[in-house]
Amino acid sequence: MELPDSLALVAAAPWAVAPTVVAWRLLDSSPLPPARPWHEGAPRVSVIVPARNEAGNIERLVRSVLASTWGDLELIVVDDHSSDGTGTLARTAGFGDPRLRVISPPPLPEGWFGKQWACVAGAQIATGDRLLFADADTWHAPELIARLVRAQDETGATLLSIAGRQEMRTFWERVALPVPFFILALRFGGLNAIERATRPTQALANGQCLMFTREAYDALGGWEAVRDTVADDLRMAQHVVARGGKVVLRAALDAQSTRMYDSLGALVAGWAKNLYSGGKFVVAPSLWPLLRVVTAVGPWVLLAPLLAVLAGLSPSTPTWVVHAGVIALTVQTVWAAVMYRWLQLPMWHALCHPLGAVIFCWIGLIAAVRGDGVTWRGRTYPSQ
Repeated sequence: MELPDSLALVAAAPWAVAPTVVAWRLLDSSPLPPARPWHEGAPRVSVIVPARNEAGNIERLVRSVLASTWGDLELIVVDDHSSDGTGTLARTAGFGDPRLRVISPPPLPEGWFGKQWACVAGAQIATGDRLLFADADTWHAPELIARLVRAQDETGATLLSIAGRQEMRTFWERVALPVPFFILALRFGGLNAIERATRPTQALANGQCLMFTREAYDALGGWEAVRDTVADDLRMAQHVVARGGKVVLRAALDAQSTRMYDSLGALVAGWAKNLYSGGKFVVAPSLWPLLRVVTAVGPWVLLAPLLAVLAGLSPSTPTWVVHAGVIALTVQTVWAAVMYRWLQLPMWHALCHPLGAVIFCWIGLIAAVRGDGVTWRGRTYPSQ
């Protein structure tokens, strides 16, 4: 086969360069600092967990939080009117431990998302100087709270969040989940870039772990400002920056892990609810009329290299198009292999990365058709 011409190299450049740019930007990420010993007079920490139909996750979460090395904490599980025994399982997991409280929030008022309303209910009874909001599908290392407190003290963060490890146990999780995280890294850069944010659209947080001081939480008005959005973590981070606060995001793959979705169907549903409704808040309002089109068509850019290679089956396809596809697809595969090695997952999954792009294209189509409407855990919301 003849050497690729210059046109092929130019055409392949965006797909070949993007992974390198993402990797370079991710180097600008600081880790969560190590723990310092707990001491008398250290702040009391309230861990607040909104949980709706989390029977498969809640016991692990409760046990991990109660195993914390932090001396003064309380765990408040807000059983959001579950129908699967979530509250009972939470009580069983922490049986006999006075630090655990399981409550139910009042009926969901109009204009509120269930998660935010559950967080409000937990915060109202919390007695801690620090409020740590955590998802029910997370696992916490024993020293997580101590490390979070130290990081918040040292950085002066209004809102402290972390990027923990994403558990990917099945084939579908492993091929599909890296795609949206790659897009987020391409959009926002390394974690330290969040700390330097001066505009709300530059801010980002991970709703799986959000820590505030009580004073900062009250000054922000709690969850009221983001009560009606599915992208509660993104919007809360933007709210903090808009109010002149500081968002700090740290890497903590060894301190917290999350099993976001346990099936392909749950994965598609989960990201479809976030993609459009959350995506509008990371672009200028002037672009909102085009957002449905971008949401539906944009992910197909990820598949362009493979489509270019497949186009080579037609004799009418210019040679440079096929060469460009081969170059871009090769670079994508190499970077995917590096990523899977870093994640300590089998590297052969890199060969299947186009399948992850196909899944994300399907997610984009669903999100574009659905628009602002969100259905999640048996509730339908008209998201803002």
